[in-house]
Amino acid sequence: MDHQLSSSPSLNRPLYDLDLLLALLTVVDCGSFTAAASRLHSTQSTISQKVRRLEELAGLRLLDRASRGVSTTEAGQTLLAYARQMLALNHQLSEALSGSLVTISVRLGVPEDFTNGQTMRALAGFNRRFPQVRLEVSSGLSSDLLAAYDQGELDLVLVKQRHNAREAVACLPEQTAWVDSATDPVFHLDPIPLVTFPRRGVYREEIISAVESLGRRWRISFTSSSLSGIQGAVADGMGISLLPRRAVRQDHIELGQAQGLPRIDAFELAILHRPHANEMVTALSRVLVEMLAPESARRTS
Repeated sequence: MDHQLSSSPSLNRPLYDLDLLLALLTVVDCGSFTAAASRLHSTQSTISQKVRRLEELAGLRLLDRASRGVSTTEAGQTLLAYARQMLALNHQLSEALSGSLVTISVRLGVPEDFTNGQTMRALAGFNRRFPQVRLEVSSGLSSDLLAAYDQGELDLVLVKQRHNAREAVACLPEQTAWVDSATDPVFHLDPIPLVTFPRRGVYREEIISAVESLGRRWRISFTSSSLSGIQGAVADGMGISLLPRRAVRQDHIELGQAQGLPRIDAFELAILHRPHANEMVTALSRVLVEMLAPESARRTS
């Protein structure tokens, strides 16, 4: 009996440590060893060692270290698919034994004009469907959100970009509006005062280019990285600006063809997550698409 057990083929096969699988999965999801180490509260050298141990255990190369960034080999792709299943089963086992939900974190980044009722209702609905998910939501300029995403600090981002600037899992058109103060309009002034986001913010170049195309002089009178700051400055008569149509307030008036200002349709809303994102990230991305799709349909109808 003992001889039969010792010669069983299944006993000679490697047992894959979930900690090693998690290290590889996190490296791929985050896009770098440094970001993975930060997310797992470890060091880069420790994560590298775990991936090497996993490759030794598998007897195959799992990551292509010669390429720019992090990419998986064919064997790595196969292993990742099983790793996700094994880690998911481990979560389910923990739930079954403890009687409590295992918390999964999803780090989402959105522009400031999406930290509103519609977005919060969509996120609340998502949390009711998946109570085990802890959402960590950050807001800011799209350029800052993309930088955080590229550094592995965010799992999913909704950003504004020029059409096709980056490959995304979904893109929808973004409609904009020229705005002036409803009580103290300033478009007639010479030079025209402009209210803009900082240099790295969207719309700034379009605002300046459009005003120059009119042959008008201009000056930047107010700059802010805060959407509410931009909205308030326009309302108080500090200058004209270009805003997402959803951000136009009652104390604004819209400008356009009557003033010679062109329609700006160079931007889109893009949703980005990594190709190997976990199922909760992909589920939340679908919620964002569903939230944005009706708005896009209204604009194009």
